[in-house]
Amino acid sequence: MVTILTKENSIANHYLVELRDINIQQDRMRFRQNLERLGEIIAYEISKTLDYEPVAVQTPLGQASHQVLQEQPVLATIIRAGLPFHQGMLNVFDRADSAFFAAYRHTKKSGEMEVYKKYVNTPNLDDRILIMADPMLATGQSLVLCCKDLLAEYNIKELHIAVVIASEEGLQHVRAFLPEAHLWVGDVDNEMTSKSYIVPGLGDAGDLAYGNKE
Repeated sequence: MVTILTKENSIANHYLVELRDINIQQDRMRFRQNLERLGEIIAYEISKTLDYEPVAVQTPLGQASHQVLQEQPVLATIIRAGLPFHQGMLNVFDRADSAFFAAYRHTKKSGEMEVYKKYVNTPNLDDRILIMADPMLATGQSLVLCCKDLLAEYNIKELHIAVVIASEEGLQHVRAFLPEAHLWVGDVDNEMTSKSYIVPGLGDAGDLAYGNKE
């Protein structure tokens, strides 16, 4: 299942425009805030698909009946670009456990790309709902590598993947290698550069959020 936010008009479109705008991008705080806001919106949309149970809550004047989440998901992200997006989801699922990954890609002179995973920190994911949040889905190789390793190690009950902007190629890669995943996407772009940057995309989300790296 693939859900694309921009298929319908909402405030999410406004935040996406600001993320893409080369002038507004100069304000790092606003860039991080917009990633966070989109994390909140996508988390809210995901919450509609989860299981709930009835509870009775005592108010000062009586008792009220409501539905609450049966369980909190585990929120995972690939650092560093994913941190503001992850925080937005954590604002919604405020009692969730978190998992963190460090992965990077290296392009050889031949043009072949290799993906390396350097760091993993995760709770036990057996019989848990996992939401993997990564702002930019370019080739999809890093994200698939992280998810495949987790699926091999744990009996994950449900996998959701949340991204702000995906390339068409990356989206197809994830659907091919993670057919069980539910995908939540802000917008989809059709092109990538030779260095696997999404076009028109928004640039390097990590650099825009936290400054240029060497």
